[in-house]
Amino acid sequence: MAARRWHRVGSALFRVIVVWAVSTLTMLVLAGILPDFKLESDNGDSATTVAITAGWGAGAFGLLSALVWPLVVRALLLVPALVLGLLVFFLNGSLLLVALSLIPNGRGASNPETAVVVAAVMSAVASATSTSLAVRDDEAYRRRLSRLASRRRRRQGEGMSRGGPHGMVFLQLDGVGHAALLRAVEDGLMPTLAGWIGSTHRLDAWRTDWSSQTGASQLGILHGSNHDVPAFRWYEKDTGDVMVCNRPASAAELQRRAVEHSGDAGLLMVDGASRGNLFSGGADELALVLSVAARRDRRHRSRAGYFAYFSDPANAVRTAMSFFAEVGREMGQSTRARARQEQPRIKRGGLYPFIRAFATVVERDVVVTAVIGDMFAGRTAVYADLVAYDEVAHHSGPRSRDAAKVLARLDRSLAMIAKVEEHAPRPYRIVLLSDHGQSPGQTFEGAYGLTLKDLVRAGCGLPVPRRAQRTESGSEARAAVRVALHRPVPADGEPSPEPGSDPVVLASGNLGLISFPDAPGRMTREQLDRRHPALLPTLANHPGIGFLLMGSAEHGSVVLGAGGVEVPVVELTDGEGPLAPFGPGAADAVRRTDAFPHVADIMVNSMYDPGTGAVHAFEGQIGSHGGLGGEQSAPFLLSPLALSAPVPEGGDLVGAEQVHRVLRRWLAEDQGPQVPLGPATDGAPSGESA
Repeated sequence: MAARRWHRVGSALFRVIVVWAVSTLTMLVLAGILPDFKLESDNGDSATTVAITAGWGAGAFGLLSALVWPLVVRALLLVPALVLGLLVFFLNGSLLLVALSLIPNGRGASNPETAVVVAAVMSAVASATSTSLAVRDDEAYRRRLSRLASRRRRRQGEGMSRGGPHGMVFLQLDGVGHAALLRAVEDGLMPTLAGWIGSTHRLDAWRTDWSSQTGASQLGILHGSNHDVPAFRWYEKDTGDVMVCNRPASAAELQRRAVEHSGDAGLLMVDGASRGNLFSGGADELALVLSVAARRDRRHRSRAGYFAYFSDPANAVRTAMSFFAEVGREMGQSTRARARQEQPRIKRGGLYPFIRAFATVVERDVVVTAVIGDMFAGRTAVYADLVAYDEVAHHSGPRSRDAAKVLARLDRSLAMIAKVEEHAPRPYRIVLLSDHGQSPGQTFEGAYGLTLKDLVRAGCGLPVPRRAQRTESGSEARAAVRVALHRPVPADGEPSPEPGSDPVVLASGNLGLISFPDAPGRMTREQLDRRHPALLPTLANHPGIGFLLMGSAEHGSVVLGAGGVEVPVVELTDGEGPLAPFGPGAADAVRRTDAFPHVADIMVNSMYDPGTGAVHAFEGQIGSHGGLGGEQSAPFLLSPLALSAPVPEGGDLVGAEQVHRVLRRWLAEDQGPQVPLGPATDGAPSGESA
């Protein structure tokens, strides 16, 4: 035992010496290259003196990084994430200047700009050296993981032994549909998952609700209810508010409503952790969770999840360098797409390169590190969202080479998490799932030259931009208004709008929502025909629109399609009428949304081409989700074979709420029943098998 302990001490000391030596050599090289970075006096020094000076500087910088950096990062938790990423370089440069001031006889000197460069290079080299030594010494790596697990076991007691109950890690690959996953596996992009499917895991598809987007799906998965979430953004007449799922205040309110409706505190309420999600799932351990982002207390501070990662200066520098490399990669890919005249294509300038880099680098690194920490801590249930693919697919397309490269990098992250599971203090079952897929296609504006809002305003006889007036759709809409009002159609000019008649038009992927704020309650078709007689024919007959849903005084609610087709909602069937192209489950999805209190006056779903899988997003996305049509409605669920099947053979897994009940059942299979907040009101009781 004593011999092994001394061997470990010797190995650790060896690694410290090697990293110090490499850092010293790096400092010497940089001093020879950079004119504003000096390690000798003005009169010159011998090579030995310069080397000793470099050793002093490298040692002082390494020691300061280890001692001071964690305190600095903790002090900066209130700084926005993007700003923190930029500050990493400058803070590291400041530490280097302090280190140089500690060199005897004042031989080290640098200006601030050069210090930033030197510090970044030294941190990257030290990190690479340390990682290389750890990889080469596999036993040392395994011992380190084992020590972390042992410490946790000692804190938790014998119940946390490796042979105890399994923990569960739920990893959400945001926006990766079932078909997209199969293509990636077949193309060799995801070898880790290819090794799981059929051997240790089963792959199933599930069907989303009409609102195929993260807000609705994740709320249902984590809290057991997504009732009254008609879209990603919608207008609520009773409050006058626009709810947006990725706004902290809206996310907090949606979570409150879900808990109230389902009586379920959340999937993660028993020793759980929520990482990178819109909602907490009832977890006590939170990092990058939007629904608590507005809270000011330290325990729930959204940015607290950055500390564990950025407290390591090497991690901070590596992520910052990868961040800017990703910014450059996006600029290059965007330029290449323009040069090749790729279609469909949207603008990708402004802040988008930085937003993409945050999603594909910073968020991924922080969330993966948090999950690894949760596994070492032996937590019972962890749910994490990796958003990289979804962000890139929106702007580059779900079947693009850019998106494919993101999937390959995500696969490497999954391999790392799977490797860590071998060393965790308890065994884990890893479940992969997605919240929705993405459907490709040109934007509605790109295809027809005007936005949905332009078309609605034209159909209402309201002023529209001249660019919209010149399009075929805009001209037809203006003519329809004149005919409906029995007025001649002039070459120019628009009818005057009625007072207070401006509609609120919102887009959620290829799902549009139209509300009239001045009309109390949900407007009926009969009311709209009297008020804006040209609007519904203009929308229903447009080639870019698949169908409309709205209330009706005569039929309760109706679905409208092209050519005057009108079907009462109670009579909807899959494969017939306006819903014919949209596949199984479309009728039930529309009926469910129709019953929501905050359903819009008019719900608009874009067209869908079954041959190409294309839809038209009503916002600036060439890969979209949010409505019905194609791969966006078919996410995946990849679960260990050791768990029971999600549904009986031949059955369908439909809706996020049913996925929640399946995940709860799996937790109960290893952990026993989870304790609900109160009685559930929307199906099987929380904590019981579904």
